[in-house]
Amino acid sequence: MPTTPLAQLCHLIARCAQVGILQKVVLSKATDVTVAKSVLTLRRIGKDIMLQNETFRTAEVAEVAGKGKPLQASHQNIPMDSQLEETLSILCQSYAQINVITTQGNCEYRVSKKGKATLIGASPIEKSLSQPTEPPLSLPILGNDKQKNHILSGGEPFLQHLGISDQKGRVHDKKQPKFRQINRFLELIRDVESHLPAEGRLNICDLCCGKSYLSFAVYHYFTAIKGREVRMVGVDMKAEVISDCNNIAQRLGMSGLSFECADVTKYDFGEPVHMVISLHACDIATDIVIDKAISWNVGVILSTPCCHHDLSTRLSCQPLAFISKHSMLRQKLCDAATDALRLLRMEAAGYDVCAMELIDPEETPKNVMLRGIRKYSPTSARCQRAKQAYEDALAFLLGQDASCEV
Repeated sequence: MPTTPLAQLCHLIARCAQVGILQKVVLSKATDVTVAKSVLTLRRIGKDIMLQNETFRTAEVAEVAGKGKPLQASHQNIPMDSQLEETLSILCQSYAQINVITTQGNCEYRVSKKGKATLIGASPIEKSLSQPTEPPLSLPILGNDKQKNHILSGGEPFLQHLGISDQKGRVHDKKQPKFRQINRFLELIRDVESHLPAEGRLNICDLCCGKSYLSFAVYHYFTAIKGREVRMVGVDMKAEVISDCNNIAQRLGMSGLSFECADVTKYDFGEPVHMVISLHACDIATDIVIDKAISWNVGVILSTPCCHHDLSTRLSCQPLAFISKHSMLRQKLCDAATDALRLLRMEAAGYDVCAMELIDPEETPKNVMLRGIRKYSPTSARCQRAKQAYEDALAFLLGQDASCEV
């Protein structure tokens, strides 16, 4: 039996890990100057990990810098074998405080300034370990490189050509938010897929396409993943960007994907369009996109606005002055009001509409997705009510109705 408090601690940690009740061990108050002001955390102990075709019962270790220091994490896998207690002893001997958290209770190891070591609260845990228990459930073998459940993996050639990932399919660190954004957009595409024609060629337009991340992603989704025939056109007024996108599409053999340098207001697809998408069209460009989609009578509209300046320069409503007199709040008000007006505009044209979150707002504040699915006749009572609501709301915001008079 272990005789010193440190040996008892390491034996207890090892036993808890072996039976699967250990949750976390936090080692703090480093006594070794080489690890001063650091905190060492043992976590996820008791997890099977596949390493180079061998299965180890392991503990994962993460080292985190102390208070006020930047996060510096390093990881190592510790085999859960006969040497585990010795390995834990080496780790623990440099810390004056160690907290053990288990499903059966917690305990604490302390070393005083005079060097006296004590282990507090271990008895209830040791008692639970001495009682007969059912064997722990077998855990699944996991790979260290387990992929997240994205529609795209990162290895798609178009992502490499667009600079999202490298030749090995690894998404660049700085491009992780864009990669998540693209995948999230495809999830929203998947949600509305049932509202598109089930057979025949799909006609899709990306208006104000810019660098066309979505054009390539949506085309890949429908052709490579869904096996559909697609004609997709990206439209933008930046000639150089359009030329680059056409070159990439040709190199990738995407014969149904093309890009045109044109004014969206004057562009004609030439045949019925089933879906219009747009990502971060600036200011009134989003309104132009929506108007064009409505004029084409498309089945699905997916648009993520960018900046909202137009209404902010035109807002003139005395009842809202208590908000609009503060520039930051004025902009937030106009952002929400502009998108709400856009939804009313689509609703009046026969669309079932909603606003939803595209991606985590911590990654980008431009995360509102406006979705419209054509379901109703514009002449229906429902659409006429939406049209009237749009006109009334716009008049109110611009100070053109009686309720806005001083």
